[in-house]
Parts: sequence; C-alpha cells; structure tokens
Amino acid sequence: MRIQFKPASLIKRFFRQERGSQLVELALVLPVMLVLMGAAAEFGRFFYTYSTLENAVRAGARHASKWRISEPWEFPETSRMVVYGDFSDTSKGPILPGLSTANVSITANGPSQNTIDSVTVKIINYQYQPIFDVGKLTGIPALSLKINMNASSTMHQLFNGPNQG
Repeated sequence: MRIQFKPASLIKRFFRQERGSQLVELALVLPVMLVLMGAAAEFGRFFYTYSTLENAVRAGARHASKWRISEPWEFPETSRMVVYGDFSDTSKGPILPGLSTANVSITANGPSQNTIDSVTVKIINYQYQPIFDVGKLTGIPALSLKINMNASSTMHQLFNGPNQG
C-alpha cells in the first residue's frame, strides 16, 4: 500500500478544522477588554478623588466661615480639617494619598483690610496618582500621567459678632 502525499488536501483539511479557534479569539479580545476595564476603573477613581477634594474644601470653607478673626487673618485648624477630615484627630492620615496641609490655601475676602465678607479655601497642586500608570508599567517616564487637581470653595462669613472660639 502506497501513501500519496497531496498538499492541497492537507491545506483544505487544515482550514476546515476549528480546533483552537476559541483560544485565538481570546488572545485577540482579552487585551482590549483589559484596557477598557482598566480605563473605566481609573476614570471612576479620578472622579472619586475630585469629588473628595471638592467635599473637603467645602467643609473647610464652612468651618472657616464660622470664625470672626482680626488681622492677621488666621483660621484655626481649617487646613488640618481639609486634609484629615477632622481637625482634632490626624492619626488616621490624610483623606487622599499625597495630600498635605501645604496643598491648602485659605484666603479672606472683603471690601477692606479690616473686614472680611467671605472665605475661600483652595486645594492647589495636588498630584493625582493613577493606579494604572502607563509610564511605570512600561518603564518609560515620558508616558507617566501627572495630573494636577485643584478644588476651591467660597463661603460668606456666617458670624458677625465677636470672635468664636
């Protein structure tokens, strides 16, 4: 018995078989799905960070607006309240990683130097730290995401009598 070698029939049989096609499809689709899920998670975390900063400056402005203070304009514990969420307990650490009192700016606004109408609390130059940093993952520093996040809130002075404290 003689076996004949027919290359055309082998090629036809190779393309008709579907063994392993699911693995090829998975190899094509999986990286795209992982990138989409990572992007969705990073966007959600970015939005959470921004809303946390906004809530912190709003609480700080509310706290600072309760004080009637003479010059120099100082607002007791407001910076710590913005960073830690509570001016008396700083043991838990900051509300966001990398946030410090150096990022908090408090400004008294008023028609003259002797009176203030409102207080503005700002968070300036806070660096957002992504989880999926492409620059760190690839080792190429030029691809690193460096996003400065700023938040601010202004509230009118709530108390017009003598100093609270």
